Amino acid sequence: MKYREEYMNVSVVVAVVVAVLFISGPASAQDWTEYQNIQDGFKVNFPGQPRITESKWTSEFGFVLPARVYTGERGKERYTVTVVDYAPIRGLAEEKVKKCAPGAEPCFGSQLSGPSYWKHDVRGAILYGTSKFLERNAKITRLHWSHQDLVEGHQLQLTNADGSRTFAFVGMHDMKLYIVEGTVPAGAPEPGLFQQSLGWVDKAGNGIRYQTIYANQFNGLGDAPGTRGGGRGRGAGTPQ
Repeated sequence: MKYREEYMNVSVVVAVVVAVLFISGPASAQDWTEYQNIQDGFKVNFPGQPRITESKWTSEFGFVLPARVYTGERGKERYTVTVVDYAPIRGLAEEKVKKCAPGAEPCFGSQLSGPSYWKHDVRGAILYGTSKFLERNAKITRLHWSHQDLVEGHQLQLTNADGSRTFAFVGMHDMKLYIVEGTVPAGAPEPGLFQQSLGWVDKAGNGIRYQTIYANQFNGLGDAPGTRGGGRGRGAGTPQ
């Protein structure tokens, strides 16, 4: 009888543990959701709904551009997507030319560079965004060319002064610069769920998947056509 009671007690404990795991598993998974933003043309997994902050970004050539920062937190983990809209840069450059003295350096330009070098500013936006990480009090442990859903960019890994690690991607799509970074405490796993989920959506909310590498310095400036395919609601070979 005593053996039977002990067996029943162990069974109850096991059942409780299983029930807790069953409940906590889905609950933990529900912390992460695919967030989609049509206005800024991206989708990514966030721990809940991100906080959105309006901001400004000063480009390499001094143009002040509108930006938005999407922030999510999970314990000591922090996830951000900064989106900088480079679409207004041409108009800003043309206005700048109107105000400069004849022959002044900002007036210089060509079909290749655009007035006030706005096209070169766009071409260098990914590199400029990447350079901002080099200014941090952190050690760069990895920096290489990469792509997210075939949109090219730079991927970085940093170890921060407090031992935490930051994993980042800097890319550009449809004249928008994306700075995507996930920071986790020392010893924590890489934020793979966040890193690998970045994708692109069109103005109708359909997912975009390119058939070849998209490079904004060519595709975004119209020097080469983009080729989309495989997205929801899009047929292969749809031109950008």
